Amino acid sequence: MTIKLDDPHGATPLDADEIASLIPGHITTQGELNEWEQLNIFQGEYWAYQQRTEILTEDFLCQLHKQMFGETWKWAGQFRKTDTNIGVDWFKIGVEVKNLLDDARYQIEHASYPPDEIAVRFHHRLVAIHLFPNGNGRHARLMADLLVKRLGQPRFTWGSRSLVHVGETRQQYIAALQAANKHDIRPLLAFARS
Repeated sequence: MTIKLDDPHGATPLDADEIASLIPGHITTQGELNEWEQLNIFQGEYWAYQQRTEILTEDFLCQLHKQMFGETWKWAGQFRKTDTNIGVDWFKIGVEVKNLLDDARYQIEHASYPPDEIAVRFHHRLVAIHLFPNGNGRHARLMADLLVKRLGQPRFTWGSRSLVHVGETRQQYIAALQAANKHDIRPLLAFARS
C-alpha cells in the first residue's frame, strides 16, 4: 500500500526507508497518519505523566518517543541514522544530547533562568538537535511540559491549537523557533504560554 505524505511547512520529510517502517497498514494519507499518531501521542502523554523517574536522561528521551510513536513507526525511540533538512549531523546526536542534558541539569541546580525559560530553552535545543526521523517538535514540547511541571509550573499551552496542521499557529511557532535560532528566546517563551 502506498502512503501520500504532505509535509507541512517546517516538517522533516521522511525518506523511503523511514516511510516503509510505518506499522499500521491501513494508513494512506497524511490526515490518517496525523489521527493515528495523535492517538499514540495521547497514550505516550498518559505514560509520561505517570513516571516518577529522572526525565533528564537519554534513556527517558528515547523511551518517551517510543511511547508516543511506538504503535506508528518501527524506529520510534531510536535516534535517526540519516541527515535531515534540519538538525545536527546524525552521528553527533549522542554528544549533543549529553551536552543538552548536562546544561539543563546545571541550569536547574544553579537557577540560571526562571523555570519557564529553562524548559523553553531545553525545548528549543531538543528541536534543533532533531533526534528522531519524525515527531521531534511534538516530543520536544511534551518534554518541555514535563520539565516545567517538575520545576513547579503549569504545563505550557503552545498556542492552544494543533501545531501539526498548517495554519497561523504553526507559522507563529516556526517563527518563534527561528528567532530562538538567532538567540532571541523571547518569542518562543511568549508562544509557549500563549
